[in-house]
Amino acid sequence: MKTVVSIFFGLLLSLSAIQAQTWVIDPSHSNVTFTVSHMSISEVEGKLKVYEGFLVAAEEGNFEGSKISFSADVKSISTDSEKRDGHLQGADFFDAEKNPKITFESSSFTKIDDSNYKLVGKLSMHGVTQEVTLNAKYNGEMKDPWGNTKRGFKVTGKINRYDYGLKWNTALEAGGMLVSEEVGISCNVQLVQSK
Repeated sequence: MKTVVSIFFGLLLSLSAIQAQTWVIDPSHSNVTFTVSHMSISEVEGKLKVYEGFLVAAEEGNFEGSKISFSADVKSISTDSEKRDGHLQGADFFDAEKNPKITFESSSFTKIDDSNYKLVGKLSMHGVTQEVTLNAKYNGEMKDPWGNTKRGFKVTGKINRYDYGLKWNTALEAGGMLVSEEVGISCNVQLVQSK
């Protein structure tokens, strides 16, 4: 009897493995950016240039419940200002020597309608982990000229950098602060199906 049960569960696991699909971020056709308000009169945009991530869908054609994992190198932060990038990577902000990675691990991926999902997970940076809720818009599926299946998502949301201990700031003479607490996140992600 034990043998029959073992075979049955083995078959179930095999079927699950066959149905599951892994999709990997194509960094040459993706971007991960953030924005902060500067002096309350403009926005400064930055990006993470070195990152990796994947999505594991439980079954073909259905992304709901997918597991999503993402990791970025703090030292790849770029805001088109070498001096500012060095400040962001230093002890006042991310302290890249002690905290070299920004990571995200999903806890749920819920379908709202045909194009929109709610993504919830743990975002870790600067030695702090917080739960965040992000919006994900599904932009469709295409095959590239080399036969690779691609799918696109745009992920957006907002976080408070103070929640992660990133509290450096300077008060302005006219009132307010130099840099906003709120950080906007925008990720245009192209996924390629893993073979």
